[in-house]
Amino acid sequence: MVDLEVDQGLAVITINRPHARNAIAPETMGELEKAIDAAAGARALVLTGGGDRAFVSGGDLKELSALRTEEQAAAMAWRMRRICDRLADFPAPVVAALNGHAFGGGAEVAVAADIRVAAADIEIGFNQVALEIMPAWGGGERLAALVGRGRALLLAGSGIAVDAAEAERIGLVDRVVPRVDFEAGWRALARSLANRPASEIKRLVRGITPDEAVAAFARLWVSEEHWVAADKVLNRGR
Repeated sequence: MVDLEVDQGLAVITINRPHARNAIAPETMGELEKAIDAAAGARALVLTGGGDRAFVSGGDLKELSALRTEEQAAAMAWRMRRICDRLADFPAPVVAALNGHAFGGGAEVAVAADIRVAAADIEIGFNQVALEIMPAWGGGERLAALVGRGRALLLAGSGIAVDAAEAERIGLVDRVVPRVDFEAGWRALARSLANRPASEIKRLVRGITPDEAVAAFARLWVSEEHWVAADKVLNRGR
């Protein structure tokens, strides 16, 4: 089951399969696709898991074990890779709220987000090698972009997991929050990003031309939201 909550520009997608440690089955992929469709127009998007044991534990081996040919395996990988690409390309900031461990495909989903916020007691690992396979949902490339090619090979090639503090140190996680404050912490962060300028800044940091950057700034400058905010600042100074 995949749940979607939308409130005041903030969309929250929850992979709610705690009985299966939020593992991704083919049905889950379909529900994720629909949830991303329904979240269109949100000013910030959060992806999290149900419960507190797992963010996403990877693919659901009980169901995916039915895939026995290279063609079937490739079709599944392409489908989930496109879903991760949609998360990465979502127009607004995307936050992965790591409520629990993120292993294998779950780590790949996590790095598709722009920002990762982790509960302090979680671990994250690209441990596909334990199954004699490799990342195929775009996570290997995104991991290398985050931590460098050598460290990405070390992590994914050995399958070792790192705790939240180490993940933050190497740039794999952006913020670590104590478990007791976790939900309030990621919600506050996500709400702070649920604004039009943050979506334009996402485009900026992903790489746009100077002309595009100045044009985006000019659009924001003439917007009603800018002048309302500016008036508040000016009035505080009187």
